Amino acid sequence: MRENKARYVIKPSGEAQNLKGLLFIGEEEDGSDVIQVLEDYQQAWSDKIPTFQLQRRVEGVEVAVGAFFNGKEFAYPININFEHKKLFPGDLGPSTGEMGTAMFWSGPNRIFNQTLKKLESRLAEEGYVGYIDLNCIVSGQNIYPLEFTARFGYPTIFIQQEGITTPIAEFLHGLASGTRKTFKTRTGFQIGVRIVVPPFPFTDPETFRVKSKDTIIHFRKGKEGVHFEDVKLVNDEWLITGNSGVILVVVGMGPTMKQAQRQAYSRIKNLIIPHMYYRVDIGDRWYEDSDKLHSWGYLREL
Repeated sequence: MRENKARYVIKPSGEAQNLKGLLFIGEEEDGSDVIQVLEDYQQAWSDKIPTFQLQRRVEGVEVAVGAFFNGKEFAYPININFEHKKLFPGDLGPSTGEMGTAMFWSGPNRIFNQTLKKLESRLAEEGYVGYIDLNCIVSGQNIYPLEFTARFGYPTIFIQQEGITTPIAEFLHGLASGTRKTFKTRTGFQIGVRIVVPPFPFTDPETFRVKSKDTIIHFRKGKEGVHFEDVKLVNDEWLITGNSGVILVVVGMGPTMKQAQRQAYSRIKNLIIPHMYYRVDIGDRWYEDSDKLHSWGYLREL
């Protein structure tokens, strides 16, 4: 890095990749901030995390393309989604597993054809069945793959479930049997907002015990669009359980991103949970990102 000055990104490798707080995205043009962080990590983490991935930072739009595979071929439509991993609005604060996702369904387009579609024969050779997602940074000239998720994504699958109108049992059975080639989805947009409580995104059993454990989740009205995570049902009341502080995903839908946002956040107002917090800007990136993606031709159906 000292010999090749540039912006870099570092990620813990192997099983340590689940420690999202150790992901660091450099800002300095000469990489000096990343060098400093690596030196700190060497002192604090070298015994537990011997290997980090080092990547050149690329400027562009972060977007993911995903699709379901039936063991032989992709089932359509595909899914275009935008993850929000930072804890606070405006992409501030520590990295988390996920704070929310915005998405829509599409026919095959340029970004799909230049990435996942090229893997179709290989996936068929392996008999792969299920969902596969590729997160990328795209610019006007190139697509830079970041990582595959070869499983259901969370909270992605909750949001997708709201957008798929084909009965889920029929849909999954069709994928497993290799007969499902298409399925029906809602038009427009869906967003999911993750609701969390202390100590998320950190591990602190004492804080969880004092602030969150067995807290009752109150619903003013119904539970439309609510998907449960670390909770339990006791005497007809939903209680927070586990130890992570990840409790709910609330989904909204609409013909426009603004309407999907409005529905999701109005549903959140139906919740009463002490100490809960969440991002209030899930989906906001779409308004700027969509202009770039459309002008670069990535979202045009082919």
